[in-house]
Amino acid sequence: MEYQAVNLDSLTEIDEPVVNPEILFARGVLHKGAFVKVLARGQVGRAVEVHAHGVSKAAQAAIEAAGGSVTIIPLPYKVRPAAKGNQFTNR
Repeated sequence: MEYQAVNLDSLTEIDEPVVNPEILFARGVLHKGAFVKVLARGQVGRAVEVHAHGVSKAAQAAIEAAGGSVTIIPLPYKVRPAAKGNQFTNR
């Protein structure tokens, strides 16, 4: 499972009170169906509600210090999905 990193400076460019994967995809920041992980590069200057699959501790602290909130989206599965193909295609 891979996350697509989104930094705080990318979130501040979006003028929405709530930022979720659908909004990030619509703005061209995220690939469709990707898992989002928010990282702490940049600063947050306003309160924003962030919905993501993962968030770093520093990013969560910065969002909450600006008056925003973070909601973790549960993954669609509990364990790693089974590999497809044979032993040679999954190397």
